[in-house]
Amino acid sequence: MTQPLLSAIQLSSFKTPTENLALLERLLTQLPEQRPQLVVVPEAFSCFGAGDRAQLEMAEPVGDGPVQQRLSELAKQHEIYLVGGTIPLQAGDRFAAASLCYGPNGECLARYDKIHLFDVDVADNTRQYRESRWTRAGSSIVTIDLGFAVVGMAVCYDLRFPELFKALRAKGADIILLPSAFTEVTGAAHWHSLVRARAIEQQVYMLAPNQFGEAANGRRTYGHSMIVDPWGEVMAEQADGEGVVSAYFDREKLENIRAQMPVAEQTRLTVSANVNEDV
Repeated sequence: MTQPLLSAIQLSSFKTPTENLALLERLLTQLPEQRPQLVVVPEAFSCFGAGDRAQLEMAEPVGDGPVQQRLSELAKQHEIYLVGGTIPLQAGDRFAAASLCYGPNGECLARYDKIHLFDVDVADNTRQYRESRWTRAGSSIVTIDLGFAVVGMAVCYDLRFPELFKALRAKGADIILLPSAFTEVTGAAHWHSLVRARAIEQQVYMLAPNQFGEAANGRRTYGHSMIVDPWGEVMAEQADGEGVVSAYFDREKLENIRAQMPVAEQTRLTVSANVNEDV
């Protein structure tokens, strides 16, 4: 098999899904020609600029809606595995922040609902974030076998909870996806350290696209979309501005690192993979 390519798209979302889908379409034309290719878009790409309440209003039914339909079409058009960051899906009185993976034939192959919700205070112009007010937390740990690699799914604030990443590695993950909208303040402090740490700890590739700049709702995000290898080396990074960064997935490198330092087999502590659904 031809060496697979990993690509992270960096963007700053507008207010409406129509605008953001047009932006995504334009950025996808910048992809390298290499196939197979796994492409990941930042968290909340379809309506981040409109704010959390607006996402609830824009939430689509599961399996139906213009954003889901267009992601399917784009994956098929470009013959890629396309992960649409997160989009809001209807979930009762709140929405699910759902990360959807579409295959080259347009089929939806996996769905992961963000488990850890960003209820924190940050010293920026937003100051207080209460994601759980509008978002229903997920409760399932998700991996998917794409043939060339097993991919684990995570989103943004999940990055601060290493037990999730350990559970994903235990389920066979070779690559872990982290579509994000990491704030400028927390990103400057912790983004590089945490993304690299998760790659090193679990001996996986980290594919971590992030929003950048100031959105229409005033939220400032950090950018620095990255691809990190299982040794913790940053293979590709987009510090600022919109664009695409890519790097090859190297199965031999992955297996060599794991063979030379078999931490997964040597661990003497187990962490429960059960998810607390009462959130």
